[in-house]
Amino acid sequence: MKIIKFKTKKGYSYKRKIFVRDLVLKILVGIHNFEKKKKQRVKFNVEINIDPMLSPHENNLNTIVNYEDVIKTIKKITNKKHYLLLETLSEDIFFKLFKDSKIKKIKLRIEKLDIIKNTSSVGIEVEKIKTNEY
Repeated sequence: MKIIKFKTKKGYSYKRKIFVRDLVLKILVGIHNFEKKKKQRVKFNVEINIDPMLSPHENNLNTIVNYEDVIKTIKKITNKKHYLLLETLSEDIFFKLFKDSKIKKIKLRIEKLDIIKNTSSVGIEVEKIKTNEY
């Protein structure tokens, strides 16, 4: 009996991410009266996992997730209203960003920078994975 060996194609497994680090905006957020009157510095860090089956093409920007668009989205959301909680702000950001079908997972960290003495920041970190398509 003769054993035949087939050549295997070399395949690749991808994880493709974009990120925005240390985006600092002055926004209205918080439950305290002084937080409702004056904007405060809030830092955003975002990691976005892209559908690994997509290939980027230089001539078609629709094949990527543009980090400038991510920043514009966060700015637009934070300018719309005063958020009592960072948690509700994060949910609005997730909702808007997940409208892009290329996005599969988002890790979002939001930090208030000047709110509590003796700390550099306080905040939340939330990670969401898109489990089904709409």
